[in-house]
Amino acid sequence: MALKTFVKISNVNNLSDARYCSGMYVNLMGFSLEESDEYYVTPTAFKEITDWLSGLEYVAEFSASHPATILETMAQYEGFSYIQIDERLHLPMLKNTSYSLIFKYTLKEAEDLEDLMDLAPTLKENDILLNLESDTSVELTVAIQEEIKKIAAKCDLLLGFGFDDKNIDQLLDTIPLKGISMKAGHEIKPGIKDFDELADILEAIEVED
Repeated sequence: MALKTFVKISNVNNLSDARYCSGMYVNLMGFSLEESDEYYVTPTAFKEITDWLSGLEYVAEFSASHPATILETMAQYEGFSYIQIDERLHLPMLKNTSYSLIFKYTLKEAEDLEDLMDLAPTLKENDILLNLESDTSVELTVAIQEEIKKIAAKCDLLLGFGFDDKNIDQLLDTIPLKGISMKAGHEIKPGIKDFDELADILEAIEVED
């Protein structure tokens, strides 16, 4: 079994999510390492979760931390291959580390895509993966799909909004995406997890052997 596109899962903080996504052969699994974040995972919890997993790579996710703080935090963990950050100005400070980089960009209005169009070649040149998300005010209209298609032609882009199990195949066929990104969530109670939306999409892109 495999998935027909590259998949990143963010905000993982429990073994239920982790084991399910690992079993579905996702590529990247993201963990928040900022203590202020509701999905924060301690070094001990990270090890306890990942000791059960194999065959995927891990992303350390940060929103606002300074690169010096990021690297100090990373020294407390073992097993991460990627760092994801939201601050563009921090990218040059981290690009010469041993970690691959993901730049998470959240669209607040459609005009933001023009800015990304200019940035995309630089991301490609520096092997930085773009994780494109949206706040609730920007929807994946046909016009925005056309703009994203142009950006995806210039850099490796993970699409993090605007899809479900009904339209994901069409998007993968029409936009040259590196892949997609989705978010996990809290357990209802230990060992019990509502996988419905995430599972529907993963099953929609599953390729049977």
